[in-house]
Order: sequence, then C-alpha cells, then structure tokens
Amino acid sequence: MTETVKIDLYAKNLDETKAIASQIAQLATTGTIILLEGNLGSGKTTFMQAFGCALGIKTPITSPTFTLIDEYIEGRLPLYHIDLYRLEPSQVPSLHLQEYWRGEDFPLGVVAIEWSSKLLNLPHNYLQINLSVPMQSSQPELLQNLDNDLDNIFLEDLSEERIIQLIAQGSHHAQILNQFQA
Repeated sequence: MTETVKIDLYAKNLDETKAIASQIAQLATTGTIILLEGNLGSGKTTFMQAFGCALGIKTPITSPTFTLIDEYIEGRLPLYHIDLYRLEPSQVPSLHLQEYWRGEDFPLGVVAIEWSSKLLNLPHNYLQINLSVPMQSSQPELLQNLDNDLDNIFLEDLSEERIIQLIAQGSHHAQILNQFQA
C-alpha cells in the first residue's frame, strides 16, 4: 500500500511561503517530484524561486510558461522546472517528462511541474503542493474573475496570504513531509 501524508499550512505573507519552499528544498533528495497546482497568481513561480535559491541555484528562476522546461544544474541537486499551462493534456505526453525522473537521459534531481493537473498519467510517487489565496471579503470578485480576465486584474492586488496544502504520495516523499513536520 502506498504511503500518503498530508499537511495543511497557512502562510500570512510571501516570506512565510518562501520559508516553507526553502525548508522543503533543504529536505529534497534526488528523485523528488513536485506537482504544483494553483490558480494564476497563487505563487507557484515564487515558491519555485525560493526553492531553487535554497538548492543553491544562482540563475534567476522564471516561469517556463513559454519555454516549457527550464533546467538548472548548478545547485545542490539539478532542478527541472516544467510549466504545462499553455498545453492541452493531449500534448503533454510528447514532452516525455518521465525521462526527467528516470535518471537515465538526465542527471537525477528534482522535477517540479506547474499545472500538473494537465498530466494524463501521474508519477507513482510525488509531492503535490497546492497553493491558493484565501477568500477575503474584499477579494471574492477579483479571485472569481482571475482566470477569465487577466487584462483587467492586477495580480499585485491579491493578498500575500496563502493556504499551502502538501500531499506526499509514496514513502520517499512521505519521508520529506515527516521530516518537514519534525
């Protein structure tokens, strides 16, 4: 039976979100697969920037929305940052993402996939990170329209608060979360 661990966190500002990302990066080992989910503006790229910095990556980490895959190899572990936002689920298999977590064609490291809900087949073991902005009385309309009308919404208007849900699937990733809780 596959081990599953779940942790729900609240970050009151971006510094706390970055601290969580840094702590997880310090616990990450080769073969760690991170599946990132959240609406536009929820902090997926900010999370990965702090994660990469904690791995010792000096190159600025940006969203690979247009490049699809960015590879950072100068840190403690290689980081493969993938963004599936612009793809249809049927297009994802042609990227052969499993090559990144098999460790045969690329050095084994950390694979982080934004918009992982577009994967047709999930890896067997992973750490899913769900980021969301808590609903506040001043923001429901802003958040409701966020995915539909980005031209008229300023992401800076969103609160810095985040709800962060961590779900580990498999013993390797469960161990990371168990150490995180300790």
